[in-house]
Amino acid sequence: MTSPVNSDRDKPGVPGWMLWVSSAALLIVIALLVTIGVANAKPIASPSTTNAVPAGLNQATADLLGVSPTPTDPVTAPGYRLTDQHGQVIDSSALRGRVIVLTFNDDRCLDQCAMLATDIIAADHDLTAAVRARIAFVSINANPYYPRVADVSTWSDQHGLDALPNWYFLTGTPAQLAASARSYGVPIQLDPATRSVSHGSQIFVIDPGGRIVEQAAFGAESADTVPFGHGLAALADDALPAGQRGVVGGANLSTVVPGGTDIGDTPAPVTGPALVGAVTTSASAHGRYTVIDFWSSTCTACNIQLPDDQAEAKSLGKAVAFLGVDVGDDPASGRATTARDRITFPTLRDPGGTQAARFRVSELPYTVVLSPTGTVLVRHPGLFTTEELDYVLHGLDTALPPAS
Repeated sequence: MTSPVNSDRDKPGVPGWMLWVSSAALLIVIALLVTIGVANAKPIASPSTTNAVPAGLNQATADLLGVSPTPTDPVTAPGYRLTDQHGQVIDSSALRGRVIVLTFNDDRCLDQCAMLATDIIAADHDLTAAVRARIAFVSINANPYYPRVADVSTWSDQHGLDALPNWYFLTGTPAQLAASARSYGVPIQLDPATRSVSHGSQIFVIDPGGRIVEQAAFGAESADTVPFGHGLAALADDALPAGQRGVVGGANLSTVVPGGTDIGDTPAPVTGPALVGAVTTSASAHGRYTVIDFWSSTCTACNIQLPDDQAEAKSLGKAVAFLGVDVGDDPASGRATTARDRITFPTLRDPGGTQAARFRVSELPYTVVLSPTGTVLVRHPGLFTTEELDYVLHGLDTALPPAS
């Protein structure tokens, strides 16, 4: 049986069944995406002549945040007049005098955006009280299918951001949201069939005078909450006048996020405190295929996949090992989820996203399949249905017992 292969991810000399599995490839579905403002989207940062690392960051942390070189001639940030999660109209000019950390966020996103929410909370925690009062974390809704104040309010509350007095999740009419994204050069792609969106991951740091002084991005390694949150806080603090800056908490990334987790690599074991069972590691010392499921309790798709994985684990018995990795949850939320779904396979906690970052988890859920010798065979972002996972596993090993 031949599995679909995304050949541009395969390494030379690696058999075709060591694949980066795509849901689209498995289902042979091509989604028609309608783009709002992408054709005319242009970067708004001015050309720069320096690659200097911003103050407060080392090179590894700057790379983690994807920090762009500091512009020599910062441009004025485009204005907006939108409504926040409390129903208050917010005009960008009213935020002048504060540093703005601006992102675009899908109010129905429960995977990558959820990880960014954790990082914003960590960044706010790393600021001193005096500095925190001068910083605003602002996000503009990227999803025109759900533009209500109730939608951004629910999302903010779900992810603990409403506890921050300096958090503003802004929404408006679909036309207003499209105009805001276009003015910042942030691409938004719409899928009318599923009423879902894909959007750019830019982070804009705007100084008290309303100028964009730094740009960063939330990327595939950004789940490592401690250094990412520290870096975000340092960028915000650095945008203040020198006399108003404070000591930023947290810590820079001490080393580059380790790689060795691509297709064909044999990564070091996944480790962490146990959430379910006596978890040790993900090492394939037992000579079995291992399915690693990265998930979070706030992720809707994870709440579909997790019980499916439990059913598959029960069906395959000891032929395949399953390991859950709960990313960014507090212990109570993680345990409540595993209890609700009656998860019995070993599950560990990854509260700071360190393991997720090491595997460059770009969204949740995220599935990795290891060979019996610990080699990465499959990397699958997003929902991995029972049928898809069962198809892949039996394609890897036809001797596995049939699904019940």
